[in-house]
Amino acid sequence: MTLPALLPHATGSAVTGAYTRLAEVFPGLRAQVLTDDETAPGGAGWVGAQELAAGGAALDAFLAWDHAQVLRDYGQQPRPDVVASFGLHRYAWPACLLVTVPWFLHRRVPRIPVQDVAFQRALGHLTVRVREFACLPDDPAAALPGARVVPDEAALRAEVLTAVADHIGPVLDGFGPRMRRGRRALWGMATDEIVEGLWYIAHLLGEERRAMAELEALLPGTTKPYVGSAGFRELTGPDGEPLPTRDRASCCLFYTLRPEDTCVTCPRTCDTDRVRKLAAAR
Repeated sequence: MTLPALLPHATGSAVTGAYTRLAEVFPGLRAQVLTDDETAPGGAGWVGAQELAAGGAALDAFLAWDHAQVLRDYGQQPRPDVVASFGLHRYAWPACLLVTVPWFLHRRVPRIPVQDVAFQRALGHLTVRVREFACLPDDPAAALPGARVVPDEAALRAEVLTAVADHIGPVLDGFGPRMRRGRRALWGMATDEIVEGLWYIAHLLGEERRAMAELEALLPGTTKPYVGSAGFRELTGPDGEPLPTRDRASCCLFYTLRPEDTCVTCPRTCDTDRVRKLAAAR
């Protein structure tokens, strides 16, 4: 494990470097850490995670974007639960990265309650206020305000799961009534967002295999309220090459729009189709 040699800059945050690296490899998403005297943005497409969790007019406006996108791109009237599933994915995927990327890169786990995160989906811009983070004893950032030292990697993994659950749990409460899914299915979606988000970013970082191993240790399949494990397995391509894949714990419902074009990790996609799609992508 490589740790930063120096403390973060006095005006920065323990997680700023991780978010900077995220934007470098995935320019479509930018996460900004707010200082104590900065106000979270509002208006012009911004929504607070707390507003999504409340499940009211702000969530209606958020999901109207997904409804319009389906009509525009697929020419179909989507079911309300499909729209809600798309909207949840489009929020939860980047929100989980706020926790998992600092953990993966620097072994720092921020706590991000819903009142401290805002999202502008059209710009791919998140803001977050980090008041507290967990780290290991040998991390130089352990001397920073808000640091909470945990003894080892297992304890840090527990911090990751708790931090995500504390944030995503209220959001699931907001989306849940619109999704026609039980709690187990909703937490299966949360499991998938954790795994697939970091897996994708790690691929861009050139560290896909390390991420797979770390995610398997993070989510072995026995940690409540999460449902299912990281679910990785390996297929063999037409030239004998290994093709990593996984089995999702949930379904994104894209098949309701394009039954013939399921996602490569969808439980509905057979291994033959997975090999064809993965080989073509590579």
